[in-house]
Amino acid sequence: MDYGDNDAYGFPSETRRHRLPAVLRAPVEARTWREFLYLLLNLPMGIVGFVYAVTMLSLGAGLLVTFLGVPVLGALLAGCRGLGIVERARARKLLRHDVPEPARTPGRGQGFMAWLGAQFRSGVSWRHVLYCLAHFPWGVFSFVLSVTLFTYGWGAFTYPLWKWVFPAYLGQPGVQLYGDGHGRSWYLDSPLEQLATSGIGLVMVLGTPWVIRGMAYVDRGLVSGLLGPAGPTALATRVTELESDRGVVVDTAAADLRRIERDLHDGAQARLVALAMDLGLAKEKLTEDPEAAAKMVGEAHGEVKLALQELRDLARGIHPAVLTDRGLDAALSSLAARCTMPVSVEVDLPARPVPAIEGIAYFTVSELLQNVSKHSGGSRATVDVWRAADRLMIHVSDNGRGGASADAGSGLAGLTERLGAVDGVLAVDSPPGGPTRIAAELPWRV
Repeated sequence: MDYGDNDAYGFPSETRRHRLPAVLRAPVEARTWREFLYLLLNLPMGIVGFVYAVTMLSLGAGLLVTFLGVPVLGALLAGCRGLGIVERARARKLLRHDVPEPARTPGRGQGFMAWLGAQFRSGVSWRHVLYCLAHFPWGVFSFVLSVTLFTYGWGAFTYPLWKWVFPAYLGQPGVQLYGDGHGRSWYLDSPLEQLATSGIGLVMVLGTPWVIRGMAYVDRGLVSGLLGPAGPTALATRVTELESDRGVVVDTAAADLRRIERDLHDGAQARLVALAMDLGLAKEKLTEDPEAAAKMVGEAHGEVKLALQELRDLARGIHPAVLTDRGLDAALSSLAARCTMPVSVEVDLPARPVPAIEGIAYFTVSELLQNVSKHSGGSRATVDVWRAADRLMIHVSDNGRGGASADAGSGLAGLTERLGAVDGVLAVDSPPGGPTRIAAELPWRV
């Protein structure tokens, strides 16, 4: 199967091959305009952050001789963190740079003094203040440079189109490059000079997007380094995520054990108890009424078959033997054969993943196909599994009515949590009217 037209989650990629080289596309690409807008907003955002930080810092330091300086500095830290939220959102929207939110300041709900003390001890808060102070000079520089290159580049490139305004309205043959007030002057008025000006402008137009991108990378570094989790903060955030994932794993394991216990108690165990009673009655009637005893033994034989089938189904729900023996390809094909609609399965794996990931992948597809059978209303489904670098990719789609969601409270939300416990990802694309496409990504090893 060719996955070259799919993105990282198996959805059709929006990228396509271009006939024009990147240097010619760059001036009109959406990325260039987004990053240019980001650099334009650097100036007002830098002014707001710098003025707020300097004002509150000066006021707080001046009032430290009284108690009033402490809450003022606390407001400085809290306000800069609020500006950090805006800056991360701006980077996410315009630079397509998603910076995780740093750890929240402890002390909430414990009183004003506890919150204030936590603010002063938080390295994250002080890094936000540093960002507000450092971003202002960079914002001025990036604004001026990007606007200058942009306006001079496009102005010079299009000079032959608007050169006529000088003789028509200003009484001079073109743009004046030199004049000493004694009759000596130099105007860009000849065709050759206009062509040279336009050529220089073209070079600036083609080069400006790359300068803009370079400055945008500097902004990405500032936002990541000063407004995101870093160092011990990032480690603490990761520890918190792992603790949450561990809780999900424990809860899931406990729920599975309760389900197995309930299935055994209500299913196979109940049938075996009834079987024992039937065999006891048959034993009593064996000498008195052999025909009735034989009939009861026959019924008991049927109960044994049903109990064995339920035990097989239960064992398959815990870990199917075909998965252990033959791997995902055979296990998913067997799973698809039991689905209520036609399901095409294609597995392209160079080797088998570790058993834990293999089991998670199997039960992920199993749950997704159950949702397809119960809720999609479609007539067919497809399952694709392949390896991409060190990740196991799963893509399940159907032609049903759509509307599936991984919002809290849904079955897909629980599946998302279980995948997240092993650093997996679940992506859902299900517009109303369909089709539904769900992609799961798992680590190849844990």
